[in-house]
Amino acid sequence: MKPTYAFAAFALAVAMPIPAVAAPIQTLMYKNPSCSCCETYAAYLEQNGFKVELKPTNDLSEISAGLGVPAQLQGCHSVVIGDYVVDGFVPVDLIKKMLAERPEIAGIAMAGMPIGSPGMGGQKTETWKIYAFTKDGKAPTVYATE
Repeated sequence: MKPTYAFAAFALAVAMPIPAVAAPIQTLMYKNPSCSCCETYAAYLEQNGFKVELKPTNDLSEISAGLGVPAQLQGCHSVVIGDYVVDGFVPVDLIKKMLAERPEIAGIAMAGMPIGSPGMGGQKTETWKIYAFTKDGKAPTVYATE
C-alpha cells in the first residue's frame, strides 16, 4: 500500500526540527520612580522581544550622564542593552537596527516625550529625530528620523 501525499507531508513535518524561539534581549531600565510612561514603554519593549528589568532611581540624571547620555537628550528613563544605551521613547525598529549594525556609538536617544511615540500614546503629530551619541564629548548626530 502506497503512502498518501498527506501522510508523507505529515511525516516530513514531524521529522523536521522545530525552529528555536529567540530568547528575549535582556535590558535594564533606569527610570524616574514617579513616571508611569516608563512602564508603558517597558511593556512596548517586552512586546517586541526584550526582557526589561526596571530599576527606579532618584539619581537618574547622574546615571544617564554616567552612561554617556548628553544632558539635552536625557529623558525619564535610560535603557541599557548590552554595550548600548537607549534614552527616551525610541521606536523598537531603530533599537534593533542599532543592535544589528553595531555602530561605534554609546547609544541613541529621542529627546522629549513626543505625542504618539511608544509609551506616550496619542497620534503622532511630528517627525521625530533620534540622535546617536558617543562618550567622547562630541556633539550628538542625527541617527534617524521617523
